[in-house]
Amino acid sequence: MLASNGDVLLDTGHSRLNELGYKQELKRDLSVFSNFAFSFSIISVLTGITTLYNNGLNFGGPVSLVYGWLIAGVFTMCVGLSMAEICSSYPTSGGLYYWSAKLAGPTWAPFASWMTGWFNIVGQWAVTTSIDYSLAQLIQVIVLLSTGGINNGGYEASKYVVIIFHGGILLVHAIMNSLPISWLSFFGQFAAAWNFFGVFLLTFLVPLVATERASPEFVFTHFNADNGEGINSKLYIFVLGLLMSQYTLTGYDASAHMTEETIEADKNGPRGIISSIGISIVVGWCYIVGITFAVTNIPNLLDKNNDAGGYAIAEIFYQAFKSRYGNGVGGIICLGVVAVAIFFCGMSSVTSNSRMVYAFSRDGAMPLSSTWHRVNQNEVPINAVWLSALISFCMALTSLGSTVAFNAMVSIATIGLYIAYALPIFFRVTLARRSFVPGPFNLGRYGIFVGWVAVLWVTTISVLFSLPVEYPITNETLNYTPVAVGCMLIVTISTWILNAQHWFKGPVTNIPT
Repeated sequence: MLASNGDVLLDTGHSRLNELGYKQELKRDLSVFSNFAFSFSIISVLTGITTLYNNGLNFGGPVSLVYGWLIAGVFTMCVGLSMAEICSSYPTSGGLYYWSAKLAGPTWAPFASWMTGWFNIVGQWAVTTSIDYSLAQLIQVIVLLSTGGINNGGYEASKYVVIIFHGGILLVHAIMNSLPISWLSFFGQFAAAWNFFGVFLLTFLVPLVATERASPEFVFTHFNADNGEGINSKLYIFVLGLLMSQYTLTGYDASAHMTEETIEADKNGPRGIISSIGISIVVGWCYIVGITFAVTNIPNLLDKNNDAGGYAIAEIFYQAFKSRYGNGVGGIICLGVVAVAIFFCGMSSVTSNSRMVYAFSRDGAMPLSSTWHRVNQNEVPINAVWLSALISFCMALTSLGSTVAFNAMVSIATIGLYIAYALPIFFRVTLARRSFVPGPFNLGRYGIFVGWVAVLWVTTISVLFSLPVEYPITNETLNYTPVAVGCMLIVTISTWILNAQHWFKGPVTNIPT
C-alpha cells in the first residue's frame, strides 16, 4: 500500500517514518519474507538447540527438552505479540529504545530510552559473540571427529585456535554486511530456507539412520534427575532445563531493527516478528523430538571422554552413522548442515546489531555517534557494521582468561536482551495504557492482558536463570548471571546520573519541523 504525501506517493512505512520525524536514509527494499528471514535466521533453532542440547539433557532430559520448549514458546509468543503491536505503531530501526521513549511519556522518555537502548545493544553484541563462538566451537568438534575423535587421537584445538576461528568468522560476517541490502536480503532468504529444510532433514534422517532408537515413552515421559550437580528437586531441575529453549527463542527484534529497510514496515515488521517466532516453535519442537529419538544413553552423550568430547548432538550424529555404516562421515556432514545454519545466524545478527548502532547513534546516544551513524554509497551503515564485529570479538576474548567470565558476559545475551524486550511493553501497559495509538496490527482489547503476561514472564525467567546451577556453590560453580546483569544495570544508571542526563534527550528527529 502507498500513502499520499502531497503529489508524491510513499510506502506506508516510509510515510510513517516521516511522521515520526525521520528521513529515509536506508534503502527500503526488503519484502515481508526478507524481514521474516532475518529474525528466523537469528532465532535459528539449529543454532540454539544444537549448542545447548547438553543443558537440556543434563537438567531434566527429554521432559525438559520436549515440554520446556513448548512452555517457553507460548510465553515467548506473548512477548512477540506485544512487541509486534508496538512495532506496528513505531516502525523505526531504533526499535525497542525508541518505543520506550514514546511510551514512557515526556518526563521519563530520555531515561527509559537510555536504559532500553543500552540493554538492547549490549545484549545484541553478546548474542553475536555467543553465536559466532558457538560456530567456532562446532568447527573445532568437526575437526576433532574428522581426525578420529577423542578416543582415536583426534586433533583438539586449543582455546587460542578457537578464538582465531571466531575472529575469522566475524571478519567474513563484517565483509558480507558491507554489501548492499539486496545481497543481504538474498543471504537472509537463503538462510531461512536452509534452516527450515535443514531442520527437517536432520529430524528424520538421524533417527532413521541410528541402529538403536529410544521409545516414545522415553522421549515423552523420561525425566533425567541424575545431573551430577547436587540438585535433587525435579521442579528446580526442569526450570534449569528451560535455558536451552529461552536462549534459542531470542533475536526476533531484528524484524523491528530492519523496518526502515522493509516495504510497508508498519504491517510487515509485525508479521516478521510473529511468523519467525511461530514457525521456529513448530520446527524447533520437531527437531527436538526427532533428535531425542536417537538418544539411548544420556550419561554417555554427556561424557567428556566420548568421541565428540562431550558435545551431545555431535556424538548423536556421529554414532548414528558409525553404528550403521562403520564410520561417522555422514554424522560429520550433518554437523556441517548445522554449521552453515549457525554461520548465517551470525551474519543476520551482525546485520541487526549494526542497524541498532546506526539508530542509537543517530539519536546521539553513543560515543562518536556521527561516525557510527554514517552510511556509504550503498546506503549501508558501514561503520556500525565493523564496530559491531569488533566489539563482539573483544567480548569473546574473555574466554581466554576465564570460562566463568565468558559465560557471565554471554548471559547478558538472554537476560539483558529480554529486559530490553520487556521495558517498552511495561511502559505500554502502564504509563501509555490509555495514550497508546495502535498501528495497523494491534491486539485490540487483549493488548493489555498479553502485555502483562509478557512482562511477568520476563521477570520470572530473569529470576530463574539467576539461580545456582550447581551445588555446593564455589567461585567456579556460582552462577554469575545476576552479577553480569547487575553490573550492566549499575554502569547504565551511573553513566546516566553522572553524565548522560545532562545531554541525552531521547530520540531526536532529523526532519525540520
